Amino acid sequence: MKKTLLLLFFCGSIFIAESQNASVEKSTSGIQSGALGIWLHKEMKLSNQMTLRAEIGMDAGIWGGTFYPKTGYLITPVVTFEPRWYFNLNRRKSKLRNIAGNSGNFLTVQTSFHPNGLVISNYDVEIANQVSFIPTWGIKRNLGKHFTYETGIGLGYRYIFAKSAGYTRNFDEAAMNLHLRFGYRFQ
Repeated sequence: MKKTLLLLFFCGSIFIAESQNASVEKSTSGIQSGALGIWLHKEMKLSNQMTLRAEIGMDAGIWGGTFYPKTGYLITPVVTFEPRWYFNLNRRKSKLRNIAGNSGNFLTVQTSFHPNGLVISNYDVEIANQVSFIPTWGIKRNLGKHFTYETGIGLGYRYIFAKSAGYTRNFDEAAMNLHLRFGYRFQ
C-alpha cells in the first residue's frame, strides 16, 4: 500500500512539475482577416510566457452620413509591434487544454504606425502619419491544427502628425482597439 501511494505521489508531482513549465512556441506565423482588414504576422518567443509579435497589413474604414453623397471607405497600410504576455498558459496546460500556436489569454501594448502612403478610397482623402499605443486584453484559440481565431479589447492613445497632411497643428486623442480575427497559422 505504501509503495502504491508513493508511486501515485511521485507521478502526481511529475504532472504538477510539468504543468509549471508551459511555454509559448519559439516562433509562429500566419495570416489573419477581420471585418476591416487583413494582416500577416510573426510571433517570436522572448521568454516562457512572452512573445514579440510583428505584423504588417491593411486596415480598413467605412463612413457615411448626410454630408456625404455615398458611403465612403478607405484601406491603408499598418505596421504593428506588440509584446504579448500569455498569462494563463500554466493553468490551461494543467487543465489539459491546448496551448499550441500560443493559444491562451494575453495582455499586450499594441503599438501601431499608419504611414501616409498608399491609401485606397472612393473619396479623395489623405491620411496623416499616426502612431498609437493601446493596452489590450485578448484571447487566441485554435480551431484544428492550422486555423485560429483571436479577439481583443483595449483603450489607449493615438498621436496624429496632422501637419504632414497640411493642417496647422498635430493632435492626439483616445483610441480603441476592438478586434475579432480569423486566421491560418503556417507552422
